[in-house]
Amino acid sequence: MMMVMRFTDFLLLQILVAVVACAVDLPAPLNDEVLGLIVFKAALEDPTAALASWNEDDFTPCSWAHVECDPATSRVSRLALDSLSLSGPLPRGLDRLPALVALSLSNNNLSGPIPPGLSLLPALRSLDLSRNAFSGGLPDDLARLPSIRSLDLSSNALSGPLHSSIFSNATCGTLRFLSLASNRLEGPLPAALSRCSFLLHLDLSGNRISGAPDFATGLWSLSRLRALDLSLNSFSGGVPEGIARLHTLKSLHLNGNRFSGPIPAGVGLCPHLSSLDLSYNSFVGALPSSMRYLHSLTSLSLSNNRLSGDIPSWIGNLTAIQHLDLSDNKLTGNLPSSLGGLTDLNYLSLTNNMLTGTIPDSIAGCTKLTEVHLKGNDLDGSIPKGLFDLGLQVLDLSSNGLTGTMPAGSTWISETLQSLDLSDNKLTGTIPPEMALYFGLRYLNLSWNDFRTQLPPELGLFRNLSVLDLRRSALYGSIPGDICESGSLSVLQLDGNSLTGPIPEEIGNCSSLYLLLNGSIPASMAELKKLEILKLEFNNLSGEIPQQLGRLDNLLAVNISHNQLIGRLPVGGVFQSLDQSALQGNLGLCTPLVAEPCKLNVPKPLVLDPYAYINGNNNDNDVPTVANPAVSMRHRRFLSVSSIVAITAALVIVLGVVVVTLLNISARRRIGLLENALESMCSSSTRSTGPAVGRLVVFGPRSSLRSEDLVGGAEALLTKATELGRGVFGTVYRASIGGGGTIAVKKLLTANIVQYHDDFDREVRILGKVMHPSLVQLKGYYWTPQLQLLISDYAPHGSLHARLHERPEAIPPLSWADRFKIALGTAKGIAHLHQSFRPPIVHYNLKPTNILLDEKCEPKISDFGLVRLLQKLDKHMISSRFQSAMGYMAPELACQSLRVNEKCDIYGFGVLILELVTGKKPVEYGEDDVVILIDHVRVLVEQGNAVECVDSSMGEFPEEEVLPVLKLGLVCTSQIPSSRPSMGEVVQILQVIKAPL
Repeated sequence: MMMVMRFTDFLLLQILVAVVACAVDLPAPLNDEVLGLIVFKAALEDPTAALASWNEDDFTPCSWAHVECDPATSRVSRLALDSLSLSGPLPRGLDRLPALVALSLSNNNLSGPIPPGLSLLPALRSLDLSRNAFSGGLPDDLARLPSIRSLDLSSNALSGPLHSSIFSNATCGTLRFLSLASNRLEGPLPAALSRCSFLLHLDLSGNRISGAPDFATGLWSLSRLRALDLSLNSFSGGVPEGIARLHTLKSLHLNGNRFSGPIPAGVGLCPHLSSLDLSYNSFVGALPSSMRYLHSLTSLSLSNNRLSGDIPSWIGNLTAIQHLDLSDNKLTGNLPSSLGGLTDLNYLSLTNNMLTGTIPDSIAGCTKLTEVHLKGNDLDGSIPKGLFDLGLQVLDLSSNGLTGTMPAGSTWISETLQSLDLSDNKLTGTIPPEMALYFGLRYLNLSWNDFRTQLPPELGLFRNLSVLDLRRSALYGSIPGDICESGSLSVLQLDGNSLTGPIPEEIGNCSSLYLLLNGSIPASMAELKKLEILKLEFNNLSGEIPQQLGRLDNLLAVNISHNQLIGRLPVGGVFQSLDQSALQGNLGLCTPLVAEPCKLNVPKPLVLDPYAYINGNNNDNDVPTVANPAVSMRHRRFLSVSSIVAITAALVIVLGVVVVTLLNISARRRIGLLENALESMCSSSTRSTGPAVGRLVVFGPRSSLRSEDLVGGAEALLTKATELGRGVFGTVYRASIGGGGTIAVKKLLTANIVQYHDDFDREVRILGKVMHPSLVQLKGYYWTPQLQLLISDYAPHGSLHARLHERPEAIPPLSWADRFKIALGTAKGIAHLHQSFRPPIVHYNLKPTNILLDEKCEPKISDFGLVRLLQKLDKHMISSRFQSAMGYMAPELACQSLRVNEKCDIYGFGVLILELVTGKKPVEYGEDDVVILIDHVRVLVEQGNAVECVDSSMGEFPEEEVLPVLKLGLVCTSQIPSSRPSMGEVVQILQVIKAPL
């Protein structure tokens, strides 16, 4: 009885406690999912407070932002944390969400390896970690996600091989979507990929995957695939006919690899194919006739291959096609008239082939065309009038043999056309005045034709025209007075014509001027107050340069070389710092940079006696004459001036020989020290690894040392502890040599690097000859087919990027004097690469991480010329290589119609000096928007508030230097390559900007 009473009392006590707890509103115990998400949140950096609503006092997380629960069970089913600026490693806590079906963390700043534990989410069907900074290898427990259907790890820094264990039966049995694009994965595709038999979408683009895919049991056995993207990798070999097994395929992208051989006929047996991109490979032969059956094809890109033969007439059967690109091949024959049957076509590019014949009139039937590119063929005949009746935006027919006159065009094209290039043809007749009604036109190039007409006065009516190029077009007459009236024209090129008459004052609205003038330079050009670039080289100019031109304050670059100019240069402005390249080839300019004797347009004085005023007075007793030889002898010197000069020159030469000899002895000692250290490094790694297969070459004043000792074991010396940084072409390590010295060793990425030693040796030796105070000197290299190392000087003081954006508090910020020194030194180094080598050495990747600093803040440019080591140098590969250089890449690197040259470096330099002045990165992500440095500076300069963008951390600065440097940066980053000055001109401009001490 007592026991029963006690049990009853216990129950009553429990009920009482519960009632009291409800009455006083005691906090309920934490929900397990709340606890897991609070732990997850606590480990993240949340700068925008996007997870502020996540409160540990809540009983359930279902009301939190970015959290979705299953209404039937009130369990968390989805987490959508995209684009919230979250940073830090991927935290723990998600294992408390057993009902989680979808997890998305894309477009954040999460970093570090992907931790194990995701396999503890049994219900997870969709995982999106794309567009972050995750690194390391693919975690093994991805293979243990039993319900996964969609897995997106693209746009990270994941590395290592694709292990077969990742494609286990457990995961592949359910997987439908897999994207590992834009990472650093390498090695071959594993045959285990064939286990993912239900896979519908596979994207492995933008990695370093190599070899030939396993066509028998691997890739091509995925018969349910609808989208396959293997672009921008290092696959090689031929594509087999096994592709015909992919009957459901709708999208196939194999571009940017090293595939070779003919295009497989099996491609035509994929009836649902809508997008096919095989560009930037080495395919040969004709287009397979089976492709005529691809009636669903909307986009076909086969550019930059080695395809040959005629364009088949059955191309007109692909009636659904909208994008057709066969450019940069070896196609021959005529353009088939069947092209007119492609009524949905909006983009056509057949640039740089060997096509002949006329442009068919039937092309006017492609009523939806917006871009036509037929540049660089052998087309002849006239331009079809119907082509100018379409709503085109871009028309490029340059570098052909077209004849006849220019069609006037319809109202439709006058409303839509933005770029027209008919240069380098044989067009005649007048330039239609109706073209002035092309209000949207921004780029017009009619150069290198044979119009034999006057400039139409209507040219001044263009509202938005930025570039007008009429060079060498047999134009005559005067320049229309209102040609620059709109204020939008920034580049005017009229040289090589027979224009006469005065230069109109209104032309001063043009910021760049390229003219051909006969006779003297008119003083009226001093009225061109907005002029920034003046190029008058290779003309027939004579006489003196008007001194008034020195008052052109906005003038940044001048080239007057190869004329017949004489006399003094204008005082002031840019003229006082012109280098030899801008002045050479004239008759007698008064400057030490020109070898010809100085000539002036002044009357010559009448000289009766050359000794009359030798002492600076007119003493009659000392006048030397024939009648008074004693006085003459008294004024003669013991040695003649020529003798003194000869003796002085001989002494200088002897002294120079002694100095050079001493320097050579010192250099030999340093080279010997380096060689011995590398020999020891080589031999130490060889003893443990087997026979010698490597080749070591050290550059020096004597014959290069070649060692056969270094093998794969040397790679173990390049450890994580000695790593200095990673770049586009590989990883840089620090290595010690005898005598306490230090060198830098760059381990090159093998993908796309030349694989033959002779080719590698030839290119690296060219780089080894580059010697300049602002360039890192290449000391030598080590080569095997599997490992290539470049040996150079070591810079102990880090990069400009680190000094600007990762500076410790103990190190003071860069002063303006240091920043200007860095800008000028960098400009001189790049100018040396451009001007001292033929062809010029182009850096292509100029940015602050490649500008190293010494103890005096003198710049040392690294990684120059490494593009020469690529097997295949083309714009597509350059663009994909340098995706990490966001903000520094010139826009033409992504445009096939523009020539890629040293102007790309000018653009990168312009961004770099804007970064030096402002202290900001070229692209910065804010809370709600993205700030582009170039646009930001341009707006402030145009508003007259340029001082606001100057980096305040450098303290006081001279506005008379900083503001012109800002403007120079904007000129260098012009969207039009021809508007950018050369690097030699940049050096001149910077020297002018520098205020005297």
